[in-house]
Amino acid sequence: MTTLGTATAAPGEQAVGRLPVGEARDGTEVSLPVCLINGERDGKTLYIQAVSDGDELNGLGVVQRLVPRINPAELAGEIIVVGIVNWYGFQVAEHRNPIDDTKVNRTYPGDENGTASERIAEATFSAAVGADLALDLHQGSTSRMINEVRVRCGRRHRLHRECLELAKTFDCGYVLDQKGPDGQLARALPDEGVPTIDPELGGAVGWDEESIRLGVRGAMNVLTAYDFLDGTVTASEQTRAGGFDQYGAPAGGLVDFHAELGDEVTRGDTLFEVTTPFGNVKETVTADGSGLFWRSRRLPQVATGEYVCSVGTDIDQY
Repeated sequence: MTTLGTATAAPGEQAVGRLPVGEARDGTEVSLPVCLINGERDGKTLYIQAVSDGDELNGLGVVQRLVPRINPAELAGEIIVVGIVNWYGFQVAEHRNPIDDTKVNRTYPGDENGTASERIAEATFSAAVGADLALDLHQGSTSRMINEVRVRCGRRHRLHRECLELAKTFDCGYVLDQKGPDGQLARALPDEGVPTIDPELGGAVGWDEESIRLGVRGAMNVLTAYDFLDGTVTASEQTRAGGFDQYGAPAGGLVDFHAELGDEVTRGDTLFEVTTPFGNVKETVTADGSGLFWRSRRLPQVATGEYVCSVGTDIDQY
């Protein structure tokens, strides 16, 4: 028997329920939607969560399509799913939790007596810490970004190899292998012995069907490769970046990109121009070194110093 919040599933069953995390300003209970899939056979436990950033919805699209595909009678082990982590941000389509103006994925492992975000983090961390593997589904907010997976534990971490293998199994084709900020789930869970990855499924306003399709495929790859489901998976070679060069606008105006997502760039290549409303070029920005054009802003208008794009650096294949 597996229980999380109000959901309870016996072997061979699927159950949905709510995980209480506090109360709203009118005193009503705030709870997160959860799903338990308990296989008929013994096996590992996989933890999946989505929408810890309230405007990142591709992960929820993955959950919505993945859960109906899993038959508990064919499953070995258990899958624990928290469909919407940042409940407050999701309600108003905001990245951060508006109650405490905090990015939830900077508050792990959380505090049951802390802020609204820390209480959410504590409740979801407690659900995840007993798992054998974890997927924290994200996207590049509303920016334009390639589909990639992030390994956030750092290359000297004792679970780095396991996290990197999990990322390869997910198989988005691109991996960022860079130690993440304190408070990320993908930083905190490996410290407790749980290999964890942070799939960044593109970037979209709302959600993007191609990124969701890749996310569902990635989750199914993990379920198959780690023996939750019968079958075999052959992961393809991944392009790995060790970091980013970020570029801001040297002037205000409209951005005209000269590189597309996934393009290889070398030192001196033009990344973008900043133009006037009448098409006159004010500034040209070139690459500082070689890498891959990884992420860019979606809207063309920029102020001086505003973020424009990122180039993945220290590229290799594994």
